[in-house]
Amino acid sequence: MNHPEQMYQYHVWASHTIMQHIQELPAPVLHQEVNSSFPTLAHALSHLYAVDRMWYLVLTGTSMPEALQICMPRNGETYATIEEYSERYTELSHEYLDWFRQRADLEQTILLDNPFAGVRQTSLAEIVFHLVNHGTYHRGNMSTMLRQLGHASIMNDYSRFWYESSNAAE
Repeated sequence: MNHPEQMYQYHVWASHTIMQHIQELPAPVLHQEVNSSFPTLAHALSHLYAVDRMWYLVLTGTSMPEALQICMPRNGETYATIEEYSERYTELSHEYLDWFRQRADLEQTILLDNPFAGVRQTSLAEIVFHLVNHGTYHRGNMSTMLRQLGHASIMNDYSRFWYESSNAAE
């Protein structure tokens, strides 16, 4: 397994870890309003999913402006239950893992036309690392939101992933 794929697997694990934690809390917590980066945990999860979907489209050949146009309407759309988020993330992670299996060279570059930042040559690996970093940032937002709502968060650091993934392999 290559390092970008391992980092992506961490991203999936960490996202599911926080979703499983939210699933253990009272159901209304998902849509309870909070004064934070997003109005609700559902909005934060929707944003994370929409951006993950957008980057998948870019990695598979869609231009970034077109991928944004396809995915950003989902950015504000929320789902009723945490189980719906988990199902969508699982489906998307399978698409990503299939993509990793088919990719020979993650150092291949594409011309990325980012409407927010400009045009640049970007390796596929850089996009994966950005995706993981973006997810880490917003899982941190969700941890803060959980605390503001009176609930503990759950550790989803990369180092915890090391131990859990090595224990699963034994």
